[in-house]
Amino acid sequence: MIDFRTDILPLKNQLYRLALRITLDSAEAEDIVQDTLIKVWNKRDDWDHIDNIEAFCLTICRNLSLDSVKRQSHRNISLEDAPTDSPDNNANPSQQSIANDQLAIVRHIVDALPEKQRSCIQLRDFEGKSYKDIATILSMTEEQVKINIFRGRQTIKSRIESLNNYHNTAISS
Repeated sequence: MIDFRTDILPLKNQLYRLALRITLDSAEAEDIVQDTLIKVWNKRDDWDHIDNIEAFCLTICRNLSLDSVKRQSHRNISLEDAPTDSPDNNANPSQQSIANDQLAIVRHIVDALPEKQRSCIQLRDFEGKSYKDIATILSMTEEQVKINIFRGRQTIKSRIESLNNYHNTAISS
């Protein structure tokens, strides 16, 4: 028996992170989470027929997020404006600045990935979902999920290597 408070409400943060990763807008992501929870609640009579309520919720959230992106005429907003985890108090200001810069670079690279790769990486690397769950959520095969994750990671790796090579070349010049 599925209970809204114990089975669905705890997914709130996961839903928010997924919506934020797709929309790149924290206010829009919050609205999407609310809409997702309402849609899931309105389907409460069907909960007993749903195999994986978490995948069901994430699928609704993803679809609402994609609809929102389609409605918006521009997507130039970055996650750089989103709040980050609390700072590491053990790091000195220089180390913290470098860490923040590196995080911003990775976010920028991930934000620039195609939507399917970005969603797959978000669900796998940030949410810890299985390939099977990601396939269900994104309505694709597990093989497609693996390919999108591989390609996304390769793109991230090559862009970081390019930036490092550029930085090293600039320093040695």
